Amino acid sequence: MAELVDVLAPFVARVCGPIALEHGADAAQESLIAIFRGLRGLRDPSALFGWARAVAVHQAIRVAQRERRHRAERLTEVPARDDPLLALQIRDTLGRLSPEHRAVLVLRDLEGLDERTAGRLSGIPLGTVKSRLARARRSFRAEWER
Repeated sequence: MAELVDVLAPFVARVCGPIALEHGADAAQESLIAIFRGLRGLRDPSALFGWARAVAVHQAIRVAQRERRHRAERLTEVPARDDPLLALQIRDTLGRLSPEHRAVLVLRDLEGLDERTAGRLSGIPLGTVKSRLARARRSFRAEWER
């Protein structure tokens, strides 16, 4: 068993690291546990590494999604409105969006304009405002969580 851990641990860690990022070690550990629990069901020993890779990818995705949900919950604890750090964080995040996304997001969410007015000011149809706003919010959220 120890020899198998010595062989599989670095392999599993290499698979989990890029997927689960800073939680790669947790994903690798959970992968190894899942691998050892399911080892009896492996019919072809020559398929060990392929099967271990599949388990590791599944576990890494699961860990990354779990941590992403936890991080999203923490986003509700943003600094107070008058905190200068919040303004810097928002500006930095907005800077990573396309100008079109920034425009509709700022008009709608920061300025508080309705979608029709935001479209009129931007010179784009209402439907485009709605779709662009959805994409902008999704992009902002992704960039904020980085």
